[in-house]
Amino acid sequence: MIKLIATDMDGTLLNSAGELPQDFDTVFRQMQQAGVLFAAASGRQYYNLLATFEGYHEDMLFLAENGTLVMYKGEELYVHDLPLSIAHDLLKIGRTVPHTALILCGKNAAYIENTDPEFIAQVEKYYERYEIVEDLLLVQDTILKVTLFDFTCAQTNSLPHFSSYVDILQVSVSGQSWLDVTNKGANKGKALQAIQTRFGMSEMETMVFGDYLNDLELMQSAHHSYAMKNAHPKLKEVARFESELTNEEAAVTTIIKDVLTTQ
Repeated sequence: MIKLIATDMDGTLLNSAGELPQDFDTVFRQMQQAGVLFAAASGRQYYNLLATFEGYHEDMLFLAENGTLVMYKGEELYVHDLPLSIAHDLLKIGRTVPHTALILCGKNAAYIENTDPEFIAQVEKYYERYEIVEDLLLVQDTILKVTLFDFTCAQTNSLPHFSSYVDILQVSVSGQSWLDVTNKGANKGKALQAIQTRFGMSEMETMVFGDYLNDLELMQSAHHSYAMKNAHPKLKEVARFESELTNEEAAVTTIIKDVLTTQ
């Protein structure tokens, strides 16, 4: 019996245009009727997720900023922040990485220095609240993560610059152009485990969906773990199941419908 369903957003639930599946409303109502708790687990900002799920947000969970912040009905259930001193060290390294732009992700807003139009377009896609500041090192907020937008390739260009932090922090390639650095143990999987404990749900009662490397721990925290057909090869190795459909083909809602009709 599935009681909790958590899904990644980009490349998983959303299509390439950033849209929810056409049947999402119907499936969401079916989950409610079946007593299944639904969660969005994303690298996106909480306020961005609220806007995406307008009309549904009061009846679902949000694992925002790669699991560093969990919100439910406007209440903070879980937070795993990044010490400001460490964030500053990461920002200083980030400034040396060519072909990148930095985002300092706080609880109240995202903060940027770079005003390149291509970068701003990406920021506005994932961050509902952001501020342009003169110096990221002067920002005062609870910091959730440091993110690099890579104009080339995050895995080959940005990641090597943070190799010395891989063992002491959570360094995740979140997409072709994104690198996220959070505190050690701060990831979607840990956030999901906190939810399972809070609501008394087990891994066997949990279903998850993902497509990229920042979903690895999410896959490991649920028995019913699905990698998209379009997922990164390493994620497919970790997931227990692989969808026959891509995010463009509404894979997540198709699988959920099948599950709900059999339980």
